[in-house]
Amino acid sequence: MQFDFAMVLAFAVAAVGFVLANLLLGALVRPKFPDPEKDVIYECGERPIGRAWFNFNPRFYIVALVFVIFEVEVALTIPVALVFREWVFKDMGWVALAEILVFIGILFVGLVWLWVRRDLEWIRRLDLRPGRQAADQSR
Repeated sequence: MQFDFAMVLAFAVAAVGFVLANLLLGALVRPKFPDPEKDVIYECGERPIGRAWFNFNPRFYIVALVFVIFEVEVALTIPVALVFREWVFKDMGWVALAEILVFIGILFVGLVWLWVRRDLEWIRRLDLRPGRQAADQSR
């Protein structure tokens, strides 16, 4: 048992040592030519315009998170699909099907909730009827 922990420790020390050795080697070998032009913020080959700190529309983050959630869904659904045939031969196919349907159902309820709240719209139109404006702006 101690030998197993010693192997893990040895690999961890080797990994940290490898990273530190490469950082030290890079610091010693790379050229150092400081220039004010190099200190300018660089964004996709374009020169910065205006201030660097400004607020993004929160809907960008919501849509990005929804995208990540559904990408994770695909990543978690593929293994079940791959073992589904094997589970069918073992008379456990209904378990895999139930698991996947519950998982997709939960994600579908979340998508419907986002859709009803209109969080997937890039441009939100305010309802100007009395009593509705404050509710729309509070979101």
